[in-house]
Amino acid sequence: MWEKQDQHGGDRHRLFGAVAEALDVTTVLYPGSYVDLAPSFVWPSVTYIDLDRRAGQFFGDESGVQQLLVEHDADPAAHLVRFIGADYADPLGLHDGEFDLLISLYAGFVSAACTRYLRVGGTLLVNPSHGDAAMASIDQRYRLTAVVTSLSGGYSVTSRHLDTYLVPKRDVAVTPEYLHASGRGVAYTKSPFAYLFERVA
Repeated sequence: MWEKQDQHGGDRHRLFGAVAEALDVTTVLYPGSYVDLAPSFVWPSVTYIDLDRRAGQFFGDESGVQQLLVEHDADPAAHLVRFIGADYADPLGLHDGEFDLLISLYAGFVSAACTRYLRVGGTLLVNPSHGDAAMASIDQRYRLTAVVTSLSGGYSVTSRHLDTYLVPKRDVAVTPEYLHASGRGVAYTKSPFAYLFERVA
């Protein structure tokens, strides 16, 4: 189980480290996290949500979680790790606007279900998998502020030439209905690893 949280040799740690350099973030919400603890190597307060029983077992091993934090130079006493074993689309007992960052990676339409928990001015980190980046692109509560690119195992965040992103390869009407039906999102002319959207409303 411990190996599963780092299946790609520090890849997620590098991703979140690059995002942390670009954003002022304290509180993070990570729906569909499975056993990915890497956000807690970077940010002091992370709430993880997943239905998978293996995720519950992973986060339920508090001593093991603390050991991983120490191994990644994160002081367990200064890092709040909270796990909610639930479907993120269900009521979670969280406060609206409680978080600075909402993470949506390979977990479906997280933004549709969990934007309420992200503060106005906060950021959605979302990759194209399952269509959630496309969903955010048509959500009036969001505006694109940067993209995350990947090269040779490293990540960088840029806000240059944002008008060249989110341009569909085919002439399609991007609607919630289309995205739910396709389940794959939209093929764009440029394909960064992920997008950063600011919540503006």
